[in-house]
Amino acid sequence: MQNSVQSDLQKTVYDVIFGYDTKAGRTFDVVLICLIVISVTAVLLDSVESYHLRFGEFLFQLEWFFTIVFTIEYILRLYSTPNKIRYASSFYGLIDLFSILPTYIAFLFPSAQFLIVIRIMRVLRIFRILKLFRYIGEANLLYTALLQARRKIFVFLFSVLTLIIIFGALMFIIEGPEHGFNNIPRSIYWAIVTITTVGYGDISPQTPLGQLVAGLAMICGYAIIAVPTGIIGAELMNEYQNRSRKNLAEDRKCSSCKATGHDMDARFCKYCGNIIRQR
Repeated sequence: MQNSVQSDLQKTVYDVIFGYDTKAGRTFDVVLICLIVISVTAVLLDSVESYHLRFGEFLFQLEWFFTIVFTIEYILRLYSTPNKIRYASSFYGLIDLFSILPTYIAFLFPSAQFLIVIRIMRVLRIFRILKLFRYIGEANLLYTALLQARRKIFVFLFSVLTLIIIFGALMFIIEGPEHGFNNIPRSIYWAIVTITTVGYGDISPQTPLGQLVAGLAMICGYAIIAVPTGIIGAELMNEYQNRSRKNLAEDRKCSSCKATGHDMDARFCKYCGNIIRQR
């Protein structure tokens, strides 16, 4: 009896924390999103010296409040999920853990020699904002599209890296140390800055041939920018169309056996032979 009650409690907590299709689940998500945004805003304000001097104590207390809330949330997620190890080692599980660790680390190691490290660790609280991706359906669509395009993106990045090394080596040969291109890695740095159209200007070619190579690198940079946009855009469109077709297929339900997943041009159920009616 006690195990049954515990199981019902776990299921209720799971539906509230992980569920998206219930009123309680949606309310929990909205409240958690607000808490995440406020906590990240507090971290950003605390990094400004004037705000830190005026409101440092309040922001410190606010941080402990959020840490306790997110710790309770993390414990409830571990308690309610059927596969605790899978959740704890998942992307969102690690983000949930990393978002609360810095405050406890700062509490456990308050000695002076750790102050700088602690201040750096406190900045890691901004990782909480990554938890927002859990509540954005479009983020899953983008993630799937990037996953489908990973090989194309890898080939593209490898090609760009090869091109950057070639331009860097050419500029080292053409310009040389007397014009700031002291070695090939520094020349590669110039090629990265140029091809990405950032153009810091800390080093620049001085010879006509070097300027010609730089012009080619700039033109290649503008051409390169459009490539990943096209790759990811095409995968996004494919994923969107696949989901639309899936939703439409599920929408075509047999009026007799209630089966779904029929072909889009099907007029009769492939299971019982009755007429299919679209909902």
